[in-house]
Amino acid sequence: MGRIEKSIEIKAPPEKVWEMLALDRLPKWADYPGMPVKYTSEVQTPKDKYRVGATAQGIPKKPKDEYCRYEILESLEHEKIKYREWENSTFGRLIMLTTYTLEPVETNTKLTCETETEKFWGIFGKFLEKVYYRRWAEKQIQKALEKMKNILEK
Repeated sequence: MGRIEKSIEIKAPPEKVWEMLALDRLPKWADYPGMPVKYTSEVQTPKDKYRVGATAQGIPKKPKDEYCRYEILESLEHEKIKYREWENSTFGRLIMLTTYTLEPVETNTKLTCETETEKFWGIFGKFLEKVYYRRWAEKQIQKALEKMKNILEK
């Protein structure tokens, strides 16, 4: 699919934006997949939610629904977090890498989301990607960033 990158400026310090990037906070602002997320790795302190190697899973509403798994690959407090996401769906497994970078801008934060797909449903996925997925993904990312901005600027 290539890379999709979107940025937004939020009227909040990096520390507040960082708190929203915990995997269990994703459902509050990221509409996809929109299911509760529970840590599958041990979390004894709030900082454990952001450590490299931390894992979580989206909890589907019905046993046969699609689900997501997450693993944090890189984490620099208040600056950058990168995770791998596996989604199981009716079409197969989608693997994405997502990086959020936080940049202080005076008293605000510029938040950049960069997403790349590692594996995309074989030949059928290549067709879907060209005609549908990329535009859909760009809209979803922008919508999620705007929702986070609205939450933090209240």
